[in-house]
Amino acid sequence: MDGGFVKKKLRQQHRRFPTVHDVTGLCQAILAKAPLQGWELFRIYFYDAPPFERAGVNPISRVRVNFSGTPQAVQNENLLRDLELQPNFAVRRGSLALGGWKLGNTALQALAAAPRPLNANDLVPDFKQKGVDMRIGLDIAWLSLKRIVDGMVLVTSDSDFIPAMKLARKEGIRLFLETLGHPVFRDLKVHTDIIL
Repeated sequence: MDGGFVKKKLRQQHRRFPTVHDVTGLCQAILAKAPLQGWELFRIYFYDAPPFERAGVNPISRVRVNFSGTPQAVQNENLLRDLELQPNFAVRRGSLALGGWKLGNTALQALAAAPRPLNANDLVPDFKQKGVDMRIGLDIAWLSLKRIVDGMVLVTSDSDFIPAMKLARKEGIRLFLETLGHPVFRDLKVHTDIIL
């Protein structure tokens, strides 16, 4: 499971930050789908980056912002900790880096409707996830090459996984793709066996 993608889709569905029950419920719903009947679960891998625990300086106000104690950071860390304790779950952690600051969606819409000078509240931190996609690709390769599993369900909309998907299929692994209704590039569909 691409954790960032899963959290985004669950947030849209529930209109709040997802809980461990939302994630495990989603897993149960996916496993109950007809094409997966008769398959035995090996493990659920959840890939995400823990919260950014340092500070950054808003370039307009010059105010130092400590991100480690924000409600979002606490929610994200609690979700990862709760998932680690679930049966048959493995949480794989990448990292987050502050890539700078960008216009928030609300500010962008407001500025498009009525141009005005920027203010500090218009900017939001631009976090970049590091190492998550690499861990997903490596685990797909490891599970395939060692023949640990016969099939995999990949929950994502990210076409960066196509090389790993190709490898898995070349190794004889049945590959199922769950996009949670999100539109994806054709190439992602081409390199899967069944789209759930």
